[in-house]
Amino acid sequence: MDIILSSISQGLLWSIMAIGVYLTFRILDIADLTAEGSFPLGAAICSVSIVSGISPLLASLLALMGGMLAGIVSGLLHTKLKIPALLTGILTMTALYSINLRILGKANVTLLGQDTLMRTLQSFGLENRMAVLVVGGVAIVLVILVLYLFFSTEIGLALRSTGDNEAMSEANGIHTDTMKIVGYMLCNGLIALSGALIAQNNGYADISMGIGTIVIGLASIIIGEVIFHRLSFAKRLITIVIGAVVYRLIIDFVLQLGVQPQDIKLFSAIVLALALSTPLLKKKPRRTKRVGKKGAELV
Repeated sequence: MDIILSSISQGLLWSIMAIGVYLTFRILDIADLTAEGSFPLGAAICSVSIVSGISPLLASLLALMGGMLAGIVSGLLHTKLKIPALLTGILTMTALYSINLRILGKANVTLLGQDTLMRTLQSFGLENRMAVLVVGGVAIVLVILVLYLFFSTEIGLALRSTGDNEAMSEANGIHTDTMKIVGYMLCNGLIALSGALIAQNNGYADISMGIGTIVIGLASIIIGEVIFHRLSFAKRLITIVIGAVVYRLIIDFVLQLGVQPQDIKLFSAIVLALALSTPLLKKKPRRTKRVGKKGAELV
């Protein structure tokens, strides 16, 4: 039971990052590698802010804003300088490594003895896992609610239209470049927020904590899509949360079996590969008729 509660609480925090990845990967049809840099960026900004005496809530919001700025940079590189999306993510991710190191001042910053959102709730008598569960639950509800309301607006619909059919959107007067920048901004803002919350939960921010972020996000999205099909936008966001929780359950279960922590990244890649191949494996080869001189025969 403890493992399940831990997986759910961790999954809620990671699902915010997965939703951010979803916005570019599915809505804009862009694989944005900026996530590998904006995730530790959020953790770095939040941790340094807390150590400097800023409240954990304000520090988390500053991390969100920092991620949005990183997204704007990626959006401008892609739309204005016409750099391919994949290379844009690599460029921004590489630049953010140095920026994150500048912010941290060293390889990692500890939050030992500092006030965090989780420790604030623990001061009211909540146990650690329950505190993480409450913080993650409140955060993900707010994120889904805000995104649902945003994508119901004219700008949100224009953003979705840009991802569905860019040429048609331009023909209808939508500034697609602006919409892409907004998408990048939202995506990386959420990823940085997730990094901030996870840093508070782990008790430290590390320069290398963003490695494999994109894989975790994609795995959560694909697992959710494999389990549930053809859902509305709001329900799809909920399935991403479920996918993130399932992913954490799988990882924790594997760790219980004795898999070494250094092999988790490899196992994460295997889980993603299996999830991506599941739809193909479900398809059964159909027998077709081939007409020849001797009549029709099944092949």
